[in-house]
Amino acid sequence: MNKTLVLLTLSAAVLVACGKAAVPTDLQSAEPQPLLLVEQDVLVAEASALSQGPVISGSLQPELRADLRAEVAGIVLDVLKDNGDEVAKGDVLLRLDPTAIRDKLLSAQEAERAAKVALEQSERQFKRMQSMVKQGMVAVEAVETAEGKRNQAQSELASAHARVVEARQQLEKTEVRAPFAGVVGSRTVSPGDTAQVGMQLLSVLDIDTMRFEGMVAADQIGKVETGAPVRFRINGFAGQEFEGQVQRVNPVANEATRQVQVLVALSPQAADRLVAGLYAEGRIDVSSRPAIMLPESSLLRDGDTAFVWQVLDANLRRQQVSLGERDARLGRVEITSGLSAGDRVLRHPLGSLKDGAPVEFSGDAPAGSELATAAVGE
Repeated sequence: MNKTLVLLTLSAAVLVACGKAAVPTDLQSAEPQPLLLVEQDVLVAEASALSQGPVISGSLQPELRADLRAEVAGIVLDVLKDNGDEVAKGDVLLRLDPTAIRDKLLSAQEAERAAKVALEQSERQFKRMQSMVKQGMVAVEAVETAEGKRNQAQSELASAHARVVEARQQLEKTEVRAPFAGVVGSRTVSPGDTAQVGMQLLSVLDIDTMRFEGMVAADQIGKVETGAPVRFRINGFAGQEFEGQVQRVNPVANEATRQVQVLVALSPQAADRLVAGLYAEGRIDVSSRPAIMLPESSLLRDGDTAFVWQVLDANLRRQQVSLGERDARLGRVEITSGLSAGDRVLRHPLGSLKDGAPVEFSGDAPAGSELATAAVGE
């Protein structure tokens, strides 16, 4: 009995030892898999100018703009230019039906010819009366009567000529022409529409005169001076910052908001790429200083402490930073300590990340890869 028990115990020990030997050693000491990133997941800290001054918000508008309206009534026959088409000064943009005005012009021309004939006849009659009165053949009253008819004929001819000029001008207005070189901004009619006098037909913009028309709070307007630099962002041009200079300040505040309009001149190169009506917001530089600015999306907070995930030597480092001023316009925060220009941090550090975790960059992963925010196994 005792020998049998000893044999069974030894057999069990051998099986247990064999089972342990069958477990791979690499599984027992497995290391965390590297965090896979692409370059778009990393943000490089750069020193930029931190502007201090009044906030300005508004829209882009061309200084030279013409809203063309119908000066005569008529049916729209042809629309020769559409939105975005470039035009030269004097180009025909739209034609209205000239039939009724052309008939009016012909009638006025006929009336003018008749008035000329009547004037010539009354002029000859007046001269005959003058000659006859010298010979004593007619009374002075006859001369005065002939002179009155001559004067009336002159007035009728002048009136007829004015009607011809008016009809000719109206006929010319059936062709709507560009008042200056630019582009068509908006077309509000199509062939077949009935245009009434005063109805807007289209607009022409000179995009080379594009400027930033913004509003500044009244309590800040005292800091604004002509020529002051302006830095601003435009809705639709993400990640781009534009520059300009204060051109002039409107001397009258808005009655409803009590804000003051400030006109900002842009460089011709910037104006070529812009679209009228886009919203813009920026700051007038009263003073500026260099600072490292990071978007708020790259910052994490733990109570009163702020930190970022820094990519350093192919590893993640939880780096504590000190914050300075916040630029609400751009959604960026000043980093006063903890980072230097050129340091790399995660753009969107979401998920459970581990300090010291390995990092690997891959050019095959898609931009904004979710792997950048995946949890690293502990």
